[in-house]
Formats: sequence, C-alpha cells, structure tokens
Amino acid sequence: MRLKYGLQAFTVLAVVGLLALLIWKVVHQDKGPKLGGGRTPPAPQFALSKLDGSGKLHLESLRGKVVVLNFWASWCAPCKSEAPRLEAAWRRYRDRGVVVVGVDGQDFSGDAKRFIRKYKLTYPNVHDGPGNTGSKYGVTGYPETYFVDRRGRLVGDRVVGEVSAEKLTAGIQRALQS
Repeated sequence: MRLKYGLQAFTVLAVVGLLALLIWKVVHQDKGPKLGGGRTPPAPQFALSKLDGSGKLHLESLRGKVVVLNFWASWCAPCKSEAPRLEAAWRRYRDRGVVVVGVDGQDFSGDAKRFIRKYKLTYPNVHDGPGNTGSKYGVTGYPETYFVDRRGRLVGDRVVGEVSAEKLTAGIQRALQS
C-alpha cells in the first residue's frame, strides 16, 4: 500500500514538474524579432495570397515604401474597431509612400473577404491561414501592428491590441523618418 502511494506521489510530482517546464518554456521562448531600444531588425519576409485580388503579395516588393503591417482576424472585436482607422491612415499617407497591409490569420478566407467588404477596406489584405507569418513576427494575439521602414526594417515598438490613432500616426512618422 505504501509503495502504491509513493508511486502515485512520484507520478504527480513528475507531471507537475513537466507542466512547470512547459510553462516556463512558453513564457521564455524567443517570440519574433526584438524591437525597441533603437533596434531595427529586418522584417521577416513573406509571400501571401491576396484577399482582395489574385496572386501573392511579397513584402520585399514594397521595399522603398513604409509599410504598416496589421495582423487581424474577422472574429476579433478590436480588429473591427480599428479597421476604419487603418483605412483612414491608408488614404491619408499613401501619397507619401506608405502602404497599409492587413494580414488576416487563423481565419477562413471567406470570412476575411466579408470583413473587408463590410468595412470597405481598400488597402491590400493577405491571408495567413494558420498564422505562420504571424509566428515569424511573434504575434501573440489579434490585432497587432508593426511598422516597416523604407529599408525593410522594423522600427519602433509593435502595438499589441487595438492601435489608437495616436500610435498609428506616431509609428508611421517614425518609419517615414527612419
């Protein structure tokens, strides 16, 4: 009987230890490029299918322009709130060489296309199906926004959650000046 309780206790401790190790690994894993502190790492490249047309959009094809990368999903409530703000920024800054790119992830392309129509989005949107590109950037949830300068480097800090008009403008200005 004593041996049985000893083996059960050992098993419980082993499971708790493995769970603690897993949690530590998830919390401390390297998630995407390191930003802030003046660091400007290269933006991870991608070629994703366009949601609002045919073919693929290659990030490298936008070299020489400032890019606002917004990771979103049609089921995300804050994404619905910020969509008009991103569209307004696109219309305001596109003549200055700024491109807003929506990256729809962990979503069905049909739902994403309905979202684009509903919010009358005219900036380019691409489909990242399972979220592989988002993982390269370290996306932890939706929405998240990144700023890419004309040299193809990430500048400033990523915006986790809904991007405010102030943070959107500040990120674009920083990328334009970089």
